[in-house]
Amino acid sequence: MAKPWATFGVDLHLEPAGPQLRRGLTDALREAVRTGRLAPGTRLPSSRALAADLGIARNTVADAYADLVAEGWLTARQGSGTRVAERMVVSPAARAPRPRERADPTYDLRPGFPDLASFPRTEWLRAARRALTTAPYDAFGYGDPRGRVELRIALAGYLARARGVRADPERIVVCAGFSHGLKLLGAVLRARGIRTVAVESYGLDEHWKLLGAAGLRTAPLPFDRLGTDPGVLTDPGPGEPADAGAVLLTPAHQFPLGVPLHRDRRAVVVDWARRTGGLVLEDDYDGEFRYDRQPVGALQGLDPDRVVYLGTASKSLAPGLRLAWMVLPPQLAEEVAAAKGGVDTCGVTDQLTLAEFITSGAYDRHVRSARLHYRRRRDALVAALAARAPEVRATGIAAGLHAVLRLPPGSERPVVQAAAWQGLAVHGLTAYRHPDAITEPPMDALVVGYGTPPDHAWSGALDALCATLPG
Repeated sequence: MAKPWATFGVDLHLEPAGPQLRRGLTDALREAVRTGRLAPGTRLPSSRALAADLGIARNTVADAYADLVAEGWLTARQGSGTRVAERMVVSPAARAPRPRERADPTYDLRPGFPDLASFPRTEWLRAARRALTTAPYDAFGYGDPRGRVELRIALAGYLARARGVRADPERIVVCAGFSHGLKLLGAVLRARGIRTVAVESYGLDEHWKLLGAAGLRTAPLPFDRLGTDPGVLTDPGPGEPADAGAVLLTPAHQFPLGVPLHRDRRAVVVDWARRTGGLVLEDDYDGEFRYDRQPVGALQGLDPDRVVYLGTASKSLAPGLRLAWMVLPPQLAEEVAAAKGGVDTCGVTDQLTLAEFITSGAYDRHVRSARLHYRRRRDALVAALAARAPEVRATGIAAGLHAVLRLPPGSERPVVQAAAWQGLAVHGLTAYRHPDAITEPPMDALVVGYGTPPDHAWSGALDALCATLPG
């Protein structure tokens, strides 16, 4: 049966073994060039890198490249690598015209995704074997709605050590991703009589929609050079949130603008929660990835009774695991567990594996390796901008898996359109602005995720990005 292999932005459907492998690879690459999925001038990965990605022999890739060079689909020059030949791309007559915006970009620089090729498969498999070997029989029953106790104990120790979170396993609830956790919290907040949640002026509309679906209004806080300003919670002006019972923040690394919550403002928001009985929902989506200094500790450590801490494995490992966690104030833990239902709804095998992965030290090793990997990616991005697009600068702290590139006023939309024509998927900052945001004026910028491309495609992605930016 044909198996899809995700490579440099193109799915190659190949038989994993057999005498037809070379022909299948040649045909797949030829079709990608013919239909424009591989644009003229695109640099292909080396035969060694592509062979490693596909799990096949290097000679098979080299022979396929040679066939396509001979046919004129590719060019190969010493020192320049193998590239798609400059030629007219003609779509097959039987197919409808492709949309102007590519559905399958050559390079994906959208934020929010780690380098999936770096998932630690070998260590994860070892942890899974150890976990399954030692798991008690009752682990495979319906389970505690808070999640497996092994994982909650492992998380309590790790979060206290790495993020300064004051965690008790009894107050941790495991959920199927951050969105699942926010959905549960939205239902509990609404049941408590809360009607409004203050949010940051820039963020993810999915989160605002989840809160809206729970019957909650989202009211944006202003943003300035010090980041999100929670001071209006206690002294609201016209159009500012006056009745918020909770606030959703990304204090360690504001998404997407990339600044930490100022220390004075951390104190202000915690003081507001104490005086009013409000709750702070802390989204610590990538708090482990700080490159210029030690990560800022979690806000939850200032007041565990007023701050709900939400963490996830989606950035540190992979979003496909669908594992996240909440550390809840005592009065909320039972309500959230009840909202989750009478049984555990998260896969027990992955929970046990993650628990073993953490307690064995494999998680710490992986995070250290990933931190170095992403730091090099960000450094390469900053260097490329300085050399080839000096009018554009990366803003925010050296952290996380994305950077915000400030653009000249009025240039965001043309740059995003030009990037689409280059086969590059990238988002403008406008896409993350709350519709009721009171921050003025709007900023023109790109939000560039540097985690997604595999290593062999990173230099090509930088080439495509710099080609779209004002010079």
